Amino acid sequence: MGSQCFKRLYTFFLFFILIGSLANAQKKIVSGVVKDVQSDEPIPFASVSLKLGQSGSTTDTAGIFSFTYTFTIPDTLLITSVGYKPVAYVIPQNTDSVFLNIKMEIAPVSKDAVVKVKFNRALWFWNRIMKNKPKHDNSSYQNYYYEVYNKLELDLNNVNKEKLGNNKILKPFNFILNNIDSTEEKPFLPLFLTETISDYYFQRSPKRVKEVIKGSKTNGIQNESVTKMLGGMYQNVNVYHNFIPVFDKQFASPFHDNGDYYYNFKLLDTQYLNNKRLVHLAFRPKRKGENTFEGDCWVVDSTYALQKITLRPSEGANLNFVQKLTLIQEFRLINDSTWFLSKDKFVADISPIGKSRSGFKGRKTSTYRNVLLNADTVVSVLKTNRKAEEVIVLKDAELKVDTFWSQSRHEELSKNEAAIYKMIDTIQSLPQFQKYSNAINFIGTGYKSIGNFNIGPWFNWISGNSWEGTRLRFDVSTNSGFNRKIYLHTYLAYGFGDKKYKGQAEIFYLPKKDPRFYISAGYKNDLDNGQQYYDEISTDNIFALAFRKPNVPVKFQKIEEKKLEIFQETRSGISFLLGITNRQVTPLRNLPAKSYFTGTASHEPLANFETSLRIRYAYLERFLENTFFRTSLGSDFPIIEARYSKGWAGVLKSSYNYNKITGSISDYMNVPPYGNFYYNFFAGRVYGTLPYPLLEIHPGNEIFYYNKYAFNMMNRFEYISDRYAGFNLEHNIGNGLFKFIPLTRKLKFRQFWSAKGVWGDLSKENRSLNFVGDHPFQSLDKKMYMEVGTGVDNILKVIRLDFVWRVLPTPLPKEQLKRFGIFGSFRVQF
Repeated sequence: MGSQCFKRLYTFFLFFILIGSLANAQKKIVSGVVKDVQSDEPIPFASVSLKLGQSGSTTDTAGIFSFTYTFTIPDTLLITSVGYKPVAYVIPQNTDSVFLNIKMEIAPVSKDAVVKVKFNRALWFWNRIMKNKPKHDNSSYQNYYYEVYNKLELDLNNVNKEKLGNNKILKPFNFILNNIDSTEEKPFLPLFLTETISDYYFQRSPKRVKEVIKGSKTNGIQNESVTKMLGGMYQNVNVYHNFIPVFDKQFASPFHDNGDYYYNFKLLDTQYLNNKRLVHLAFRPKRKGENTFEGDCWVVDSTYALQKITLRPSEGANLNFVQKLTLIQEFRLINDSTWFLSKDKFVADISPIGKSRSGFKGRKTSTYRNVLLNADTVVSVLKTNRKAEEVIVLKDAELKVDTFWSQSRHEELSKNEAAIYKMIDTIQSLPQFQKYSNAINFIGTGYKSIGNFNIGPWFNWISGNSWEGTRLRFDVSTNSGFNRKIYLHTYLAYGFGDKKYKGQAEIFYLPKKDPRFYISAGYKNDLDNGQQYYDEISTDNIFALAFRKPNVPVKFQKIEEKKLEIFQETRSGISFLLGITNRQVTPLRNLPAKSYFTGTASHEPLANFETSLRIRYAYLERFLENTFFRTSLGSDFPIIEARYSKGWAGVLKSSYNYNKITGSISDYMNVPPYGNFYYNFFAGRVYGTLPYPLLEIHPGNEIFYYNKYAFNMMNRFEYISDRYAGFNLEHNIGNGLFKFIPLTRKLKFRQFWSAKGVWGDLSKENRSLNFVGDHPFQSLDKKMYMEVGTGVDNILKVIRLDFVWRVLPTPLPKEQLKRFGIFGSFRVQF
């Protein structure tokens, strides 16, 4: 009886608790957005549910979720998505609604993440995608058009606000610390933002491309070549291609024609979007150390077209300075069955000095609108092209007002992005900013602007050699403030050993940039050491003193040169350079003296007057330009060059009649997955009996800094020829064999090989004329000089060591030639 009474009391107790809880229950609205912590991109179809309750939802394609539930007791929200670490979030009790900004991290890939079965359903599904690949690849259409909006943001990542605030140098700029965003995994400070909007036209056959940049906002960077680079022409990524560019590397695409060689695939789940079923497919690399991706994609199962794809470099990919990187592409249905690219996002965390230090986060977003496929209007526009591929920046592109941008942007600027423009305008108006930027520019480039003039480079101010002793040199040149079409430059040098002044003066006139036309004239009276190449250390550079080979006699000669050049370029890629040169050479040390070469009263020995014509063909070559000069960024096609030179005896005391013909063909090719390959084949012939300065002096190298364009085991002036043919080959393989060794794979060492050779000969007349006195010359006597090399690149991410063997010609028994050398060089690369 007592126990029955107790049970009744217990039942009534539970009943009243239930009634009380229901009386206190309340409706709560939980909503939010789920994003990737690194790329800040929304995560679609993530599962969002209560740990204790029954309510929940999934995120839409924008990563947004919302649901209502009845609150009785405190609960926790669980967020899960394939490939990400689960996130738990305690729901606040004191509000009726809550909006959550949830960031998810990529989960480490487990060994069992992908089923390694050759013939599984995922592989079958991938094969269906590949079968339909030509239908969805943009480059398969005969023509197309779209409006593209590009936005590039650069942030300072992993910011320590307190440390930056206490930095004395940065004290004047402390106001920018108010822009630090701490909502992400690592606090970041937005630094820089550029925007462009343009019309893009493409035709497959014959291939023609045009981009018209209608608006450009570049934060004070007044450089048209930079504006062109920020458009859509040079930033296209096509995931349907076999290889995808990531900085200067080529990564195998999951939809490579042989993608099943590189990747394992796994089907994850399915979802519906606008009544279309999407299949979730994941991919992981089969091997470590290759330049491949890991990631996932959503595929429309009726047409096997991509709806969205996310790519991240796989663990062990050979990239420098990149801590994290995400490439995302989204596609939109533009008719009944065609899915076309609608959004492109590239996010990279760059850490030049280590993971724990401050680095940079770059975000590049492109969106595409108003797509036209196979339209006659595209053909009509492209018929007006002056060359096959061109980028046109409208005159008022950089003058667009804020109303233009607010109406034309494909997406609104975020709060951080909008603050960047105001911050940059404020910074650039501060005198301290100008002071610091000028100092950084002076240290980095060597030049300092003083009004309308530049001085420098500073690394040429002091140097030395055994002939001149300590050498001082001071350069002055004009800048664009002086004149935007005329450039003047001069320098004066003095050697305390030879007690002689030297110098140069030149004028450069650039009346037209497109197509390029210039006239230059100059006078030079200084020491000369033969051929100079843009990647080597010059002899009057302070850094050259530390790298010279021992026991190699230094050759010195003085030149007095007057030169006139006229350059004309065409839009087809052909350029012409007409040159007129009057030169007097005076040997000084370790070269045959001037007295060995006879002259007359009206003809000076070792003096020549020469006219020359160079014709160069570089199809679709790209350049980075400043006001006067430009740097070639290369071409996707071989570059061909031919030159004819004629010497005229009797003109300005010239002693020599002669003819020269030279030619070369070179190219720099990507050969993924085997890295890149450079070749240069060259040949020449000199007709006439001439002193050594007018013959071909094969380029040697007398310092331990590796020279890509010279023979590094050959000394300067060692071989001369009047007929020759040669080659220069270099293959940068990537990690190559190093990827099979865990330590070298971790250190990201890279492998390469090189081979350089030249066949040459010298006539009897030229031997008799030049092999006099204490001369250093040799003839190859119709033999081949060749050296081969290999080594280790990317040591500490910036050092390259070359091991070079001189293999031909075979030395005579009495000859004591050094056959092996080790050379170093520095370069920064991803």
